[in-house]
Amino acid sequence: MIRENCGLTDFRDVAEEARRFLGLAGGDHAAARERCCHPLGQLPSLPDARAVSEPQADDGRDPAPDAAQAQRAGRRLFGMAQPLPGTLGETYLHRRGISTAALTGIDALRFHPRCFHRATPEAQPEPWPALIAAVTDLDGTITGIQRTWLDPDGFDPLDRIRLGKAPVATPRRAMGLLLGHAVRFGITAGLDGEPVNDLLVAGEGIETMLSLRCLLPAIPMAAALSAGHLAALLLPAGLRRFYIARDADAAGDRAVARLTERAGAAGIQAITLSPYLGDFNDDLRELGASELRANLRVQLAPEDAQRFLVSG
Repeated sequence: MIRENCGLTDFRDVAEEARRFLGLAGGDHAAARERCCHPLGQLPSLPDARAVSEPQADDGRDPAPDAAQAQRAGRRLFGMAQPLPGTLGETYLHRRGISTAALTGIDALRFHPRCFHRATPEAQPEPWPALIAAVTDLDGTITGIQRTWLDPDGFDPLDRIRLGKAPVATPRRAMGLLLGHAVRFGITAGLDGEPVNDLLVAGEGIETMLSLRCLLPAIPMAAALSAGHLAALLLPAGLRRFYIARDADAAGDRAVARLTERAGAAGIQAITLSPYLGDFNDDLRELGASELRANLRVQLAPEDAQRFLVSG
C-alpha cells in the first residue's frame, strides 16, 4: 500500500516510509507519515515563530511520532534560528563552492548556533551549530525541516566525506511531513524580468541544488532531500518543462525513472541533468564552474540555456 500510494520503487525507501508511519526509529527522519492537516505557517514569515537575536537551543529530541506535532516542532526550531548571512552556515556553503549570488534571496535556509544532536534517543544531547532548512509544500506552507550539523572548527578540504559537517554519526536529520515536499529556492522572475512559472529543476540534496543555482539563478529549484522523496515530489500545476538533477547512483536512476514517468503522464516534458561525478556539487567543487556550465549547456533545452544559463 505504501509503495503504491507514495510512488516508491525501492524496498529500502518503502521500509523507511513504513518506519515513519509506525513511529519507529530509523534513517535520518523522525517524522510520521502525512495524515494531518497543515497548520498555518509559510515562508518567509511565520505567524507563531520568529528569528530572535539570541537563538535558544532546542532540546535535541525529535518529536513524538505524530505528524502535526512533528511539523510544529520543526516550525519552532526554524523560527528560533538566525538569518543565514554572516553565519557559519553561510561559510559552510561557501566552502562547498556555493556563491554569494546563489544564496541571495533565499528564505528557506537559516542557522542555529546551538542545535542539540543526540546520537541515540537515550543519549545526552550535544550542542552543535546547524544549518536549518525549511521543507515546504506547493503553497509555501512549512511542513518540516532538515538539520545539517556543522563542524565549528571549519572545513577540512582533505576530508571528502564530512566536507564541513559535524563529526557525528548522522550529521543530517529531517523531521516533519516530507513526502511530496521540498526545500525550495529561487525567484519567479527570469533574467529578462519575465515570470518563470512553467519551469522547475529538482534534485536530492541542498548543496546539489544550490550548485545548479550558481549557474541557473532564475529557475525555481527544489531539493527533495533523498532519492525516495524526489521520486514522490508533487509537481506544480502549469509546469511545462521539468529538469531532474540526477545523482549518479542506482537510487538516483530509480528516482529519475519514476519522475520521468509521472511527468510524462501529466503532459510535462522531463529532461534529466547528469553530473560528471557523483553529484553537481562534486562537479562544482572539483571541476569548477566553467566545466559545470559547459556540461549544463549541452543538456538544457537550447532556449533555456540561452535565456537562463549565466555566462562565464
